[in-house]
Amino acid sequence: MIDKNIEIKFVKNWSEDDIVKLYKAGGWWKEHYDKSALKSLIQGSFAFAVVIDNKNNKTIGMGRILSDGISDAYIQDLIILPEYRKKGIGKKLVKKLIGYCKLKKIYWIALIAEPDQDTFYKNIGFKTMEKYVPMKYHGDE
Repeated sequence: MIDKNIEIKFVKNWSEDDIVKLYKAGGWWKEHYDKSALKSLIQGSFAFAVVIDNKNNKTIGMGRILSDGISDAYIQDLIILPEYRKKGIGKKLVKKLIGYCKLKKIYWIALIAEPDQDTFYKNIGFKTMEKYVPMKYHGDE
């Protein structure tokens, strides 16, 4: 059951410090990253959502959509702070992101699940893309 004080909203700007805390909670922030670039990251996303605990005035989660706005979309950077997990908040956030895509008439929606998180996404309606392999460029490393 989600607390009535939990709010999800789409934003074009947000506290850099709050976003850094979320990226750190996900293990995705490297100390050499420039937090001033987060404004461009948020604005360059097709959609960027934050989850707020209004009772504590605290940013507790985020997620974003990458898309050309026409054909397909990718959900990325989904994180809920550990102390707020297993309360249905992440599921509500994913559904809000999916709803935004559908509102824009985008129905091909994908993501890459972190290890051991595929069941979470399968319970929302995602399926493994059999015979497809996610790949990452490493040519310049």
